[in-house]
Amino acid sequence: MTAPSPQSGSAPPDALTGGTGPLAGVVIADFSRVLAGPYATMLLADMGATVIKVESPAGDDTRTWIPPHRDGVSTYYLSVNRNKHSVVLDLADPQDLETAYAIIDRADVFVENFKPGGLRRFGLDAESVAARWPDLIHASITGFGTAGGANLPGYDLLAQAVSGFMSTTGDPDRDPQRAGVAIFDVVTGLHTAVGILGALMERRDSGHGQHLALDLFSSALSGLVNQTAGYAAAGNVPRRMGNDHPSLFPYGPFPAADKDLIVCVGNDSQFRRLVTTLGVPELAEDPRFTTMAGRNEHRDELRPLLVQALSAGTAEHWHQCLQDVGVPCAPILGIDEGVRYAESLGLEPIVQVGTGEDTVPLIKHPVTYSRTPATYTRRPPALGADQQSVLAWIQTTPPIAAGSAAAASPRSTRSTQETP
Repeated sequence: MTAPSPQSGSAPPDALTGGTGPLAGVVIADFSRVLAGPYATMLLADMGATVIKVESPAGDDTRTWIPPHRDGVSTYYLSVNRNKHSVVLDLADPQDLETAYAIIDRADVFVENFKPGGLRRFGLDAESVAARWPDLIHASITGFGTAGGANLPGYDLLAQAVSGFMSTTGDPDRDPQRAGVAIFDVVTGLHTAVGILGALMERRDSGHGQHLALDLFSSALSGLVNQTAGYAAAGNVPRRMGNDHPSLFPYGPFPAADKDLIVCVGNDSQFRRLVTTLGVPELAEDPRFTTMAGRNEHRDELRPLLVQALSAGTAEHWHQCLQDVGVPCAPILGIDEGVRYAESLGLEPIVQVGTGEDTVPLIKHPVTYSRTPATYTRRPPALGADQQSVLAWIQTTPPIAAGSAAAASPRSTRSTQETP
């Protein structure tokens, strides 16, 4: 496939152009919904990619996930769908299916999270896609893969349950707990974005696309990092330890005079500074506590000594004192307080997404680029808001011809004026 020349078609409507970031010119056909796929494509859209969000007539499920909402729009949907163009297609309708093909004809990346086998009847399964669009990057997200887990529903909570995550989360004498967010949907979205970027880089040299298979279960096992590595490499099966760390102590919440404070000691030097600041420097000389291994072994003896020392002051007092001597610590904040704290540190966590008066406040892209900043020009679209613009773009932008001599060049070399 080759990028169209400037002479091969008229420029698409301005409303369908992407951003100016590092992925400007890359076109993504996004058939995913809910969280993992949309989060991945939003990150890429923030980086300048043009993302066409293809939805069923019912729309992305998260559009109806209320409360909370802003002006009647689900904030769950808002959280992962900025900088996209929405088009409604019923793949069971032959004309709409042809439109879907036309979008993919003009795309660099195709992302979907249909149930395994669900796209075969539309000719959009991995084998058919690879045959029809050999330089297309096709990312498929499932819950549990396409073999024995193909029929299992892809819910994040299920991945939390079977991966061992819940077995390690919560107090040892209470029930296992889930995370406060769909953590492995988020991790899978990150893995999807990274995989797409890697495939785009490889295609610059080979001219070939490839199929990227991702699933929540594999991302969960990968995302458990040291916990799953401990089992794989040493046969260790971790257990629930509440807020304690299996390898570090003190590392977690400790009660001060008024409320808890997080204290994180990662080495012996930090421990000496901690106990000196707390007024119990002799603990650093106690042979039970001089090493991390010793503190882990004798944590039940060390904990009450630290709690007693911390009871002499408030959490705010100790937070300031410990920060001053370089001991990692933090208050336990609500999300509202956390956002304000980030602002106090100069991190600017909230950005206005959209243009003019049509903006919505959302959380900023996590990477700050020195030359090619993230894009925040398009608020999350209403269902089908860009239908006519997408159809006009199809009419004015020729499909990319498979098997041409220029296939070794990435599709993304098209200029911003030549891509939607």
